[in-house]
Amino acid sequence: MMSYDDNNIFAKILRGEIPCEKVLENDHALAFNDIAPQAPVHILVIPKHPYESASQFLQNAADSELVGFQRLVGEVVSLKVIHDSGYRLIANTGRNGRQEVPHYHVHVLGGRDLGCMVF
Repeated sequence: MMSYDDNNIFAKILRGEIPCEKVLENDHALAFNDIAPQAPVHILVIPKHPYESASQFLQNAADSELVGFQRLVGEVVSLKVIHDSGYRLIANTGRNGRQEVPHYHVHVLGGRDLGCMVF
């Protein structure tokens, strides 16, 4: 498992050192457009605290953080009007999961047929 790096790109975005194209935000999470979109809708949702992985976030976050994060994901889906046509949530974790940034994040993808899952 990777170690949390305070200088990762998401930490820098949260500190305002690197700009992002913000979509939505609440007290616990930030949603912004991916810089290399893989679908017409490709938004990243990140918690504002330094959690490295999904398991670390789910095991250690306060209930208010868990709810705030999930609510923001739901608000993104509503805002982008992808609920009825379908969408995919992806959280890559660790080396084998191909996690590139050691800060927990969820990709919200939609806006077209996303094809089959990886088999």
